Amino acid sequence: MNAKKKNKKKADKKSASADQSKVICENRKARHRFEILEQVECGVMLIGSEVKSLRDGNISLNEAYVRVEKKELWLIGADIAEYRQASFWNHKPKRARKLLVHRRELDKLSAKAFEKGLTLVPLRMYFNSRGIVKVTVAVGRGKNLHDKRQTLKDADNKRRLNREMRDRGR
Repeated sequence: MNAKKKNKKKADKKSASADQSKVICENRKARHRFEILEQVECGVMLIGSEVKSLRDGNISLNEAYVRVEKKELWLIGADIAEYRQASFWNHKPKRARKLLVHRRELDKLSAKAFEKGLTLVPLRMYFNSRGIVKVTVAVGRGKNLHDKRQTLKDADNKRRLNREMRDRGR
């Protein structure tokens, strides 16, 4: 009986800590420009001054993309601003950064990345519950203008329905 209570407490702590991720940056344009097919969580190889800059929230993922080169994933175009206090040990703001994934996930992503019309896009960067920087990478297909219009119509209809349901409940 006592062992069950301990296991339950451990499970509660794990679920509580899993929800404590702090989003640093989100690429909102990616969801508008691409139809998201699949998502994968990746680690990032960073320098100390980059992590300090990320804690201040100095990053932009707007023009960033992910490329597969020599059986490795690379985050290219992410702009992490220089950390002022780092002086001459600072990093280059737009350097390519290696993404860390399991080989199985890399093989699956690289196969999809080489299909015509599909691309790898970073969606968001965040600190997980242990304070480690993670990036959510998605496989996306570019939307056409009519697809974007349809997405906006669907969102508008959903919003209108929710408003009507809420008003009927009163």
